Formats: sequence, structure tokens, C-alpha cells
Amino acid sequence: MLLIPAIDLKEGKCVRLRQGRMEDDTVFSDDPVAMAKRWVDLGAKRLHLVDLDGAFAGKPRNAEVIRAITEAFPEVDVQVGGGIRDEDTIQEYLNVGVRYVIIGTKAVSAPHFVEDVAMEFPGHIIVGLDAKDGKVAIDGWSKLSRHDVIDLAMRFENDGVEAIIYTDISRDGMMRGVNVEATARLAEAIHIPVIASGGIHDLKDIRALGEVADKGVIGAITGRAIYEGSLDFAEAHKLAEQY
Repeated sequence: MLLIPAIDLKEGKCVRLRQGRMEDDTVFSDDPVAMAKRWVDLGAKRLHLVDLDGAFAGKPRNAEVIRAITEAFPEVDVQVGGGIRDEDTIQEYLNVGVRYVIIGTKAVSAPHFVEDVAMEFPGHIIVGLDAKDGKVAIDGWSKLSRHDVIDLAMRFENDGVEAIIYTDISRDGMMRGVNVEATARLAEAIHIPVIASGGIHDLKDIRALGEVADKGVIGAITGRAIYEGSLDFAEAHKLAEQY
């Protein structure tokens, strides 16, 4: 199982939000490239970058920082989300060395877009489904849709996406423990990999996810826990690799 450090970008800095609120952010570093180096040096094989400004603007706002990270660590798979709403943006990210692009809000508001880009960029499209009580949230988590997580995930699987990132938004940034049951339920319902996100606090959460890895949970994204120190990344990375 992959343990994937999150680097959330706001105005060129590495920050973390609580439950997706832009006004409730903590700045952890003014140098995201140095932060990426920290996690790569500790063994990270994949990085999860989120352009927070882009997510709210609907188009990239931290593309230069993302490019600097992919150029600095060409051997590391980079997945990027936030503000990816058209084919040109996807192509630009792939051109600078991003391995996977994450479609979030647009996947819910215009599902046919996922089908189109999965065909156009095979092997590079991941869909991020952020949910609460089984329903998918959109627009920076500001709205709950009527869509069921599993139903949408099955549609995107048929469209040919590489993986689903599942975030329980009631837990994200709160370090209250990951929603293992909901993550496992989703992984069992589809055949493409699921990456867990939201709520990881300590090694207990890594073990709990590791125990459902065989259901198709191939990775876990961690943010606030590794920045605030409740989770030692090097130790957690070694543990995750055992599953």
C-alpha cells in the first residue's frame, strides 16, 4: 500500500485546510519544493499535489510550483488536483511530468467529461470523490449533491479511469481517524483501485487501511498528521509497504 504525502498549495505556499475551508488554513512551508524533497527523502513514491486556489478559481493557479516539483523529482509519480476542468489543462500538466490528473467537481457536474478525457489520456485520469454520508460533495465541498458515491464510481470505472480517490469530508483535516468501513465498501464495489483520504491520524489508521488493502485500497493520502507530527511518515511508510 502506498502512503502518499499531500502538498496543498495556496498562493505558492504549502498549507493545510480544515474541512476544505480556505479561511481555515495553516501554512506549513513557504517552499513546497523543499517540502516535497522532505517526503521523497523519507521514501515517498508518489506525491499528491492540490492547487487550492485553482480548485476555487476553476483553473490552475499554482502550475509553476507544480512544474518545479515534477522537474525536481522526475522519478516520483505526481498526482495533481484542483481546477482541472478542460483537456488543455490536462495536457499541460502531463507535458511537465505530472503522472496523474485528478478530476473532482467536473466529474460530478459533467460526467461525460470524464469519459472523454479517459479516452484521450488513457492511464492518466483519476477521479476524486469527496463525500459525506454516502453523498458526493462538489464546489470545494460547499455543496452536497444527490449522487451516491458507489454509483458514480461504477460509472467512472466503466469510463476507464485509473483509480478513485475517496475522501470523507467530515473527517478531512480533523485527524479523527479514517473512515475505513466506507472506503472498503467502495473498494469492494468496483474493480479499479481506491485511494483513501481524509482523517488519517496515526499508525492505527495505517494498519486499519492495510487490513482492507486486499479489497482494492492501494494507497492512503496523508496531510495534517505528518505535518503536525501525530504520524511519523518514515515509520508509517514502512508499515504501509508491508500490505
